[in-house]
Amino acid sequence: MMDFYDVVIVGGGHNGLVAATYLAQAGLTTLILEQQPHTGGAAVSQQVFPGVDAKLSRYSYLVSLLPDKVVADLGLGLDLRSRAVASYTPVRRSGRDLGLLVERPEGPATRASFAALTGSDSEYDAWTSFYGSVGSLAAAIAPTLLEPLQWAAEMRSRVDAALWDELVERPFGESVERRFADDTVRGVVATDSVIGTFAGLHDESLIQNRCFLYHLIGNGTGEWRVPVGGMGVVTDALAAAARRAGASLVTNASVTSVEADGVRGSVTWLGGDGERSVDCSYVLSNVAPATLDALRGRPTGDRPEGSQLKINLLLSRLPALKSGDDPARAFAGTFHIDEDYSQLESAYQTAASGALPSTPPSEVYCHSLTDPSILSPELVASGHHTLTVFGVHFPARLFASDNDVARAEAARRVLAGLDSYLAEPLEDCIARDIDGNLCIEAKTPYDIEESVGMPGGHIFHGDLQWPWATDDADTGRWGTETDVANLLLCGSGARRGGAVSGLGGHNAAMTILTR
Repeated sequence: MMDFYDVVIVGGGHNGLVAATYLAQAGLTTLILEQQPHTGGAAVSQQVFPGVDAKLSRYSYLVSLLPDKVVADLGLGLDLRSRAVASYTPVRRSGRDLGLLVERPEGPATRASFAALTGSDSEYDAWTSFYGSVGSLAAAIAPTLLEPLQWAAEMRSRVDAALWDELVERPFGESVERRFADDTVRGVVATDSVIGTFAGLHDESLIQNRCFLYHLIGNGTGEWRVPVGGMGVVTDALAAAARRAGASLVTNASVTSVEADGVRGSVTWLGGDGERSVDCSYVLSNVAPATLDALRGRPTGDRPEGSQLKINLLLSRLPALKSGDDPARAFAGTFHIDEDYSQLESAYQTAASGALPSTPPSEVYCHSLTDPSILSPELVASGHHTLTVFGVHFPARLFASDNDVARAEAARRVLAGLDSYLAEPLEDCIARDIDGNLCIEAKTPYDIEESVGMPGGHIFHGDLQWPWATDDADTGRWGTETDVANLLLCGSGARRGGAVSGLGGHNAAMTILTR
């Protein structure tokens, strides 16, 4: 290991790997320090259940915001596969069990499903009008994500002014309520505004609007794709690209301090051979801003608060549905559970008062229907499948007094919600590990913080920001700059961060390479 590097990157998650590859390709000596025994951060594939040959995307699970250009630039060779279904929502009305199906691409079956639920074509017409408008906004924003920040006024000039005002200036709930009449349809639209974000639909902060926007702008289409081989394949490919480019990757390196004065930087860490330090020209932070403040010996301010419950399961078979719909089709996309608009708002109000929602909204993803390679051939042949359940409106505060007890009760309520739409008990379909235990794993925000170091278990490292420069913010040219010229944010805490995107890494590298 050298005594001096052009760049030292704190944190070996996907953004740090992206930054390292771009910088090393440009000829800069680059070192990544990662405290875990492996790189990848939250984008990893792991064998979760003892004796069961299934590699689950344990934390992050789908890819949308990772630009195709970054994949091509870094020669990643990933297979990001489209799901056959966008979403399916089981609904119980007037004693009947129905399902709202949204195909990908949408076709006659989608229109018929809306009509069966609502009794007319008006809601589907409103749906196509809304998402057509959102598509035009996404197409305008997506190309700017890999460019220097645009000013808000410049971005507004590129899109329909009325749509901008609707989605950027006013609470998202107003748009949903004005455009749609059906409670279920409203909920399917609104859920993208609260995934990983604790907010009501009428929150004046507009954090829900920003969350919705990030869910719909990836590559200009907003499509969430399945990485074949699991999320770990994405970060393994990035780590291999970084090494090919000449970057040095050190794991089991727990960084204890970061210093930067605008000209020179220094990073100190603890590893297997004790404490070490290295000097550099630039320090890139791929940890949350609150963590970086602590490493700099500065006050950390308000602590981020994550808001989700992640449950991983392995099933011996897909369960039958009360609606009678084919489970292989229903679970092929995003399976919405108790996410009517009124249910989302009720759950938020309950959680905000400090109690676990009695009917928690959640979403289910079956990775193995699109990509069976994450299972052994034997498990595939016997009909096994993975399920990822993402519970909404579970802020960390709900688990503060007793994480173990609250986790168990929260998981019970979420799985009971799924169970209520099934024609057979979910437990009968859950596989067992080598010790005979049910293959269920639940992660609260506190568990996520302990496992992957995200403060408060916040999956975005903090509140998402608009992906442009606002008039009252000193964001720098790329949105990665800090108060010190040679200390940059390259992770989800950068202005255009959040999710598995590589945007923070790319933009931090460009901050250096374009100076």
